[in-house]
Amino acid sequence: MAKGQGIDDQLCFALYAASRAMTRAYQPLLDPLGLTYPQYLTLLTLWEDDGQRVSALGERLHLDSATLTPLLKRLEAQGLVTRRRSAQDERVVQITLTEAGWEMRQRAGHIPLAMLCQTGLELGELAALREQLKELTARIRA
Repeated sequence: MAKGQGIDDQLCFALYAASRAMTRAYQPLLDPLGLTYPQYLTLLTLWEDDGQRVSALGERLHLDSATLTPLLKRLEAQGLVTRRRSAQDERVVQITLTEAGWEMRQRAGHIPLAMLCQTGLELGELAALREQLKELTARIRA
């Protein structure tokens, strides 16, 4: 095999391994809350902007409806969100946090700092890495 073509030389593998490690690191923090990592990301998005359409939520999270719909149904079964069809357009479904969904924000408030500590990165390093990854995502999606 030519030099630079092994799995450890591939950016895709480094990103895949980092993503899996990050997801695993979140799990001990989310388990006591009864949340999965995708559910946590969904709640983070709703805590920023409650009352979103399912389509907007899927776009923001880069999830298709086949993945997002069951996730939202589980969050609804847990009493954290409600799903309502728009009175103006039955095709539109809005997701709204319940009181328990807002309370979960307080219960999960320690997670960002705990994860920062786990990375061992300084705030500036973390911000720079996040911006690089956002730029990479934008370039690939373009």
